[in-house]
Amino acid sequence: MFFLRLTLALMLFAFSLASAGALRAQSLEARSPNPQEPAAAAPDQSSGESTSDTPGDLLTMFPHSESSRWWISGQANIILQWHGDFFAKYSGTNSLHARGENATSRVMTLATGFALTPSTELLVDLESAGGHGISEAFGLGGFTNLDVVRNPTLGTRPYWARILLRQIVPLSSKRVKAERGPLGLATALPERRLEIRFGKFTFPDFYDLNEVGSDSHLQFLNWGVDNNGGYDYAADTRGYTWGAIFDYEQPHFAARFAETLMPKVANGIDMEWNITRARAENVEVEFRGALLSKYEGAVRLLTYVNHANMGDYREAIQAFQSGQDRKPDVTAHRRQGRIKYGFGINAEQKLPAGWRTYVRLGWNEGRSESFVYTEVNQAISFGGDHDGRPWRRRNDRAGGAFVLHALSGDHREYLALGGLGFLLGDGALNYGRERIVEGYYTAHLLRGAFMTFDLQRIVNPGYNRDRGPVVVPAMRLHLDF
Repeated sequence: MFFLRLTLALMLFAFSLASAGALRAQSLEARSPNPQEPAAAAPDQSSGESTSDTPGDLLTMFPHSESSRWWISGQANIILQWHGDFFAKYSGTNSLHARGENATSRVMTLATGFALTPSTELLVDLESAGGHGISEAFGLGGFTNLDVVRNPTLGTRPYWARILLRQIVPLSSKRVKAERGPLGLATALPERRLEIRFGKFTFPDFYDLNEVGSDSHLQFLNWGVDNNGGYDYAADTRGYTWGAIFDYEQPHFAARFAETLMPKVANGIDMEWNITRARAENVEVEFRGALLSKYEGAVRLLTYVNHANMGDYREAIQAFQSGQDRKPDVTAHRRQGRIKYGFGINAEQKLPAGWRTYVRLGWNEGRSESFVYTEVNQAISFGGDHDGRPWRRRNDRAGGAFVLHALSGDHREYLALGGLGFLLGDGALNYGRERIVEGYYTAHLLRGAFMTFDLQRIVNPGYNRDRGPVVVPAMRLHLDF
C-alpha cells in the first residue's frame, strides 16, 4: 500500500508540475516576435551528439542518406559479464548462481525501411540474438543485461524483430525537423499530427522512454534502469508483440494508445491471436516543456491492462496450504481472461553544466502472476548522466543509477513457500527489497564504434536477504553501421 499511495501522490504532483511547465512553455512561445517561426535555439550543451563532420566524430561507420526513400543500417552489440563467488545460505532452481561465472551475449540487427509515400513508411528489421546471460537470466528481478533472451533454447536463428507500417496524418500545416532513423524515415513532420503504427514492435521503442536511461546499447544495462521494472508490458520471450499504436503529437503534449497481443503463457514465444481471450491496452500521456528555467524536461504518465491466461498467487498458496497441491504452483491456477494492471511515472530533466537526470516509478497489482517482463511489483529508479565535453570527449558519456524493487505480499509468500516464478525461485525466501546500483562509462572509439565499462552491485538478489550481495562488472562493444 505504501508504494501505491506514493505512486498515486507522485502522479498527481507530476501532472500538476508538467501541466504548469507546458503552459509556461506555450506562454513563452506566444511572446515570440513571430509566432509562425520557432525561436532560435541555443546549442544543446547537454547532448552527447556530435556537431562536427570530422571522421572521428561520426556516430555511424557509414553515412546515411537524408533524402533517399530507402533506409538500411545495422547494429552489433556484444556484452561480457561476470561475477565472483558470493554468499548464499541456500540456492534453488531459479537462483542466481553463487559460484563465480561469466557469460557473453550478442545481438545483431539489420534495420531496413522504405517510404511508400511522403506520409507512409514500411519498416522491417531482421535480428539475431545469441550467447547467454549469467545464470541464464534467472535469480534477479532487475537482471543485469537487457540483451539476454530469457529462453536460451530459442537459439541464434535470425527472426523478424519489427515489421511495422507507419502512417502520418497531418493535423497542421507547420512542420518541424525530425531525426531520420530505423524507426522513422521522415526528416520533417507536421507540428501537430497523428501517427498510426501497425505490425510487430517492442513497447520500449515508443513507451516509457527517456534520454538518460532507455538505451541498453550505449547507456545502462540493467532491466530495472532502462525500463520500468513494474511495467509488465505485452511481449513474447524476445520482447516483441503485434498490434497497433495511435500516437497524437504536438510540441508540448503527446498521448498514445496501443492495443496488442499477449503471449499464451508467461514468458512464452507464441502469441494468443484471439483478442477475445488475451490482449493488452496501454495508455501514456506526455508533457514537455521548460520546467526549470530554460532547461527542457518531460513527464510521462503510463497505465496498462493485460488480459491473459494468468495464474493467481493467492489461489496457489491456498491450494498448497490445504494439501490440494504438493507444492505452490501458480501455473496450476491459471484462468483465461484474468486481468493484471499497473501504473508508471517517468520524468526527465536537463540541468545546468550538461547534466541530465531521470526518475521512474512503477506499480502493478501483485496478485496475478508476473507474466511478461520480470518479477517486480513495485519499482523506483533514478539516476543521471553527463557527456564528455569537460574532458574533450564530446561523444563519450558517463552515468549512474539506483534501483529499488519490491514484491507484493502474495508474491513474496508464494516464493517463501518454495514456489517458482518464470525467473525467481530460491526454494525459500528471507524477504528484503532488491537494491541495485549501476554505473557506466561509454567511450566513442572511432566512427560507429563504442566501448563501455559497466559495474553493478546488487543487494538482496531475488529479494533474498540470505543471498548476496553480488558485484557484476561488464564490458560492452557496440558497432553502429
